[in-house]
Amino acid sequence: MDLVRNILIMMEDAPFNGGPLSMPTFPDHDENEVTYHVMLLHDAGLIHAFDMSGDEFARWHPAYLTWEGHEFLEAAKDDTRWNRAKTHFKDKGVPMVFDILKSLLVSYAKRAVMGQGDS
Repeated sequence: MDLVRNILIMMEDAPFNGGPLSMPTFPDHDENEVTYHVMLLHDAGLIHAFDMSGDEFARWHPAYLTWEGHEFLEAAKDDTRWNRAKTHFKDKGVPMVFDILKSLLVSYAKRAVMGQGDS
């Protein structure tokens, strides 16, 4: 999920030009892993991406965040909220499921807005 979040942050920071962005690179992830996560983000409706795969390789290039992608990123880009959510999953010993993660992050954001802290 950290890679997903990092891809979304990179995309939000990139200028929109209507076409594919350069393939993002991250020191701890190879190009195939990044491509796979870009494809997953596209399939989940968080981004629009272009399938630029060839006969012998898969290659997906991100283009822009969708509305849903912006919504998720707004809830996820705060480091305190993000780390608290990851710890919550780890402490409960359950896998980090996207819909539950999003709900938890939105819940933290609502509490912050309502002046109830970020817990």
